[in-house]
Amino acid sequence: MTDSWARARNALEAAGIPPDRLAHLAPLRGGTYNTVEELRLTDGSRYVLKVAPTAPGLRHERRLLVGEAEFYRGAAEADVPAPRVVARDGSWLLMTWCPGDTWSGALTLAEQRALRAELGGQVARLHEVTGPGFGYPTGALGPLAADWRTAFTAMFDAVLADAREYRARLPRPVDEVAAVARSAYDALDEVTVPRLVHYDLWPGNILVDRADGTPRIGGLIDGERMFWGDPLADFVSLALLQDIRDDEAFLAGYRDAGGHAVFDAPARLRLALYRAYLYLIMLTETIPRAVAPDQAEWVRKVAAPQLEAALDEIKIGS
Repeated sequence: MTDSWARARNALEAAGIPPDRLAHLAPLRGGTYNTVEELRLTDGSRYVLKVAPTAPGLRHERRLLVGEAEFYRGAAEADVPAPRVVARDGSWLLMTWCPGDTWSGALTLAEQRALRAELGGQVARLHEVTGPGFGYPTGALGPLAADWRTAFTAMFDAVLADAREYRARLPRPVDEVAAVARSAYDALDEVTVPRLVHYDLWPGNILVDRADGTPRIGGLIDGERMFWGDPLADFVSLALLQDIRDDEAFLAGYRDAGGHAVFDAPARLRLALYRAYLYLIMLTETIPRAVAPDQAEWVRKVAAPQLEAALDEIKIGS
């Protein structure tokens, strides 16, 4: 019995499931940081086991599974399709399996629009879930803060420190990035309620289920990077390398479900800050993860212009 099988059996036992019912264990594709495995039992039921990485990471990437479990708790509260945690310890998370495959381009335009509207409604419900404070619930950057400015500036400063430490190839010097970002921090004071933010809702973390012939959202997964903060921040990964304001179907579904999406001047500044934060992460994380040179170059090619555009928008709007 390999270590993976032993770990899976231990996880099942912790969940109160007889470990001898484990019939199949295989890695799941698509994970970019954690180890993710599918467990199939003799009765046909399926679970997912996620194991935390041991490799170096960025400052906010500590105890990520704590954040993931918190996201799934919030998703259950919002009645949004997502895995449900059945057992956990400090190094792994055992959860229910969600139907579907990651969102791909094999969809008609009408199917994409319907899915984006459905997704908008689900994200609006997620944003109704509130937390006890602002920031990462993992404690990776310290305790939750009483205000969003304190939390987000700590988050931004942490990734800047990572960029310095790892000598990330940024399109502008780290000190310049920091100075530009600071000029927009007053806009953060408009956020007064800490709301659930997934912050990694790109297509790879959205499952599409075709079981009944009509594509539906099967589950929102990989919530490990969630934080309590400004729901506007979710719009960055939801429109990765694009602009959420162009996604009419998503915004219609979001607003129809009660979501607040107004892009006035302060909101545009905050959105630019959150874009800068995400693209800083993308440009920096390739180094501790030791990704292949061609992949690192691809990330730099697509993310560096996005970071520059966000910084330019801040300069114009501040």
